[in-house]
Amino acid sequence: MIRDISSIRNIGIIAHIDAGKTTTTERILFYAGEIHNPGNVDDGNTVTDFDPEEAQRGITIYSAAISCSWRGCSINIIDTPGHVDFTAEVQRSLRVLDGGVVVFSAVEGVEAQSETVWRQADGFKVPRICFINKLDRIGANFERVIGQITERLQGVPLVLSIPIGSGPATNSDGFTGIVDLLRMEAVYFDKESKGREIRREPIPAACQDLADDYRVRLIESVAMLDDDVFAVYDETGDIPLADLNRLIRQGTITGQFQPLLCGASLDYIGVQPILDAVVDYLPSPLDVPPVEGRHPKKENIEVRKPNENEPFAGLVFKVQVDEHSELYFVRVYSGVLKSRSRMLNPRTGEKELISQLWKMQADSRVKLDEAGAGDIVGVVGPKSSVTGDTLCEANQPILLESITFPETVISMAIEPETSADRKKLEETLKLLAKQDPTFRAKVSEETGQTIVSGMGELHLEIISKRMERDFHLKMRIHKPRVTYRETICKAVEFEEVFERQAGATSLYALIKLRAEPLEGAQSVVVENKMKPGAFPAELTQVLIQAMNDESKSGGTVGYPLMNMKLQVLGAGFREGETNEIAVRAAASSAVRRVLDEAGVMLLEPVMKLEVVTPNDFVGNVTADLNSRRASILNTGLRGNLVVIEAEVPLSGMFGYSTQVRSLSQGRASYSMEPLRFAPAPDSVLKTMLGE
Repeated sequence: MIRDISSIRNIGIIAHIDAGKTTTTERILFYAGEIHNPGNVDDGNTVTDFDPEEAQRGITIYSAAISCSWRGCSINIIDTPGHVDFTAEVQRSLRVLDGGVVVFSAVEGVEAQSETVWRQADGFKVPRICFINKLDRIGANFERVIGQITERLQGVPLVLSIPIGSGPATNSDGFTGIVDLLRMEAVYFDKESKGREIRREPIPAACQDLADDYRVRLIESVAMLDDDVFAVYDETGDIPLADLNRLIRQGTITGQFQPLLCGASLDYIGVQPILDAVVDYLPSPLDVPPVEGRHPKKENIEVRKPNENEPFAGLVFKVQVDEHSELYFVRVYSGVLKSRSRMLNPRTGEKELISQLWKMQADSRVKLDEAGAGDIVGVVGPKSSVTGDTLCEANQPILLESITFPETVISMAIEPETSADRKKLEETLKLLAKQDPTFRAKVSEETGQTIVSGMGELHLEIISKRMERDFHLKMRIHKPRVTYRETICKAVEFEEVFERQAGATSLYALIKLRAEPLEGAQSVVVENKMKPGAFPAELTQVLIQAMNDESKSGGTVGYPLMNMKLQVLGAGFREGETNEIAVRAAASSAVRRVLDEAGVMLLEPVMKLEVVTPNDFVGNVTADLNSRRASILNTGLRGNLVVIEAEVPLSGMFGYSTQVRSLSQGRASYSMEPLRFAPAPDSVLKTMLGE
């Protein structure tokens, strides 16, 4: 098959909750001809929010993939969640996308989750365009949002359109259209035709000076990218449209700025220019660097170009499960993937069957025979692959960089109502953990209870509802609790000698170990610092694996260990007495003794909190936060509302949504996201140890 890869755009729609992502996606699909009647979030009938929980709550929970065409380009869109509890959906989507559309509310501006998704896009070096939405609302402020993008996000917005008016269209100065700064025309979208009919007219006198000012800024920013174009600008005071578009595309792809558009998706204003900008300015798979990975055995760097003549390489970035099937979402980076083929998973070393390929249209599918470089497809057939795994040709293996996810911060106990459902619960939890990398489940050795962990109360609530609805499980659910972590207080060195007599057999192993605390938020690191040949190679592997296993079993109180480095400095060996059993026993004992020597510190999750409240209730809100051990970092204004930024331990935040409504007569809102793990008060650890 021969395709024009330059005509493919893989983009994500990303933003804070309730900024208008799903509505914008719905309008995009409408104008592209994929749907004939656009739905609304409030009515629960949008294409991408097809899950019953999404329709009921009016929020996006699961990222949804859908395709459309615009001006000869095939656009693969992923509509992502805005709630922080589902940030993993955003993270894994950005990992495989080439560009993004970041939506901001003109009323709320840059919000907490806006910062999170922007940082995630920065981390994956995803070029993006900005869309300031909801300019038809009371309190909309276009220029304030631009300032926040610059100051809070360190973005470089390149303004391509400005609003004509602001606020409800029924007002005399309400929002009615946009000024296209590239063509210096006023653009109006006919409401009767749901924005399909567009009028271009001269710029209104009231907007002319502001349009001239923004046009000069646009021209000057773009002219700096090309000496020849700058010379034309210096001579004529303007730049031809073709050069403008070429240089805007260049600057967008290289991350020098972010084109910024404006509108009101719900009122069908300004959405077609988003599609034009996606086609004109965001990269195709050919415009981004070739994907790199390593050979799974030789460790050398492997490169795969976005070309169908290259060996196949793809990344599994999402697994969708139900009672009867598993659907794997795969981004094809190179080569061709065919149905009824077998591909290698280099992490497991197993070949996976590709029995079916699907083009995804939210909750519907179109069957494919093959998919090429640049495509995003659904795959049925694999069994052992998980999110972040590579699929590739067995004779040309490559291991692409996987996807890392944040640590869980909250847990609760669940148990089936009948013992007959226990096996079904276990199988269901395995399936859900496979779909959601930020969901964990384990059985407590002390109580025998099943403990599930996630990113927040809403996250666990959604999962428990899904187990009841989709997997028909009746369960008893206990109150959520904080998921703590443990680390060591100081660096220590320790020598462990293991000697045992088992019948006629003597067992012996000696291990010299160093443990030291680490900064940041890292898993336990195990390093071999022994000289080559100092210990048998096969037993060295057993030793390192045993230390990894023991460190994962938890600290003194039983919580997972983190921020700790274990180094094997030396090991003793006796011929005939040192075997795998002795090494494992010595390693396990050494890790436990090191924890005793170094002393264990309990770490609690600290959340980044943003409360938005009318000024009348600031005193109530801050007093309540102080009682929850919060550190208030900043208080500022957002329009006529006060924004309180704070850091607060998660242990004090259960039930906060009800409390903040009570304190503010239902007028305050808040958002919260994991920030870091910090030392918990000594009293918490003493309580756990029964002191």
